[in-house]
Amino acid sequence: MAINRVTIMGNLTRDAELRKKGDATSVLTFGLAINEKKKDSETGEYVDAPVFVDCALFGARAEALAPYLTKGKKVSVDGRLRYHSWMKNDEKRHALSVLVTDIEFADSKGAGKDTVSAQGQSTEPETYDADIPF
Repeated sequence: MAINRVTIMGNLTRDAELRKKGDATSVLTFGLAINEKKKDSETGEYVDAPVFVDCALFGARAEALAPYLTKGKKVSVDGRLRYHSWMKNDEKRHALSVLVTDIEFADSKGAGKDTVSAQGQSTEPETYDADIPF
């Protein structure tokens, strides 16, 4: 049995780029930077070490989200890993990327705590029942 699922949160490294594939399917590509802590061998202190991840989102959601995925935005991404290889200048190249199935905005900036997922639904409920005792 194999499981291919990944969840990451990071900041966009560039504005998302929307393209049309040959069969008119929209593809939105963007990069995420995730900071992890690593111990500096010289000073012994922990420092931020960025990890860069390429992501791709397809279809109507890609078109709808393209204007909002701009450099610096913090997002949470769920998806699956994809390995691909190609030839460039007679050299074989390869990459590991994330095929996005769900994306949520995680910025605390803007309009309150509401975030919008790739399906266009708010992650916060529309109504709030203050009478719940727990």
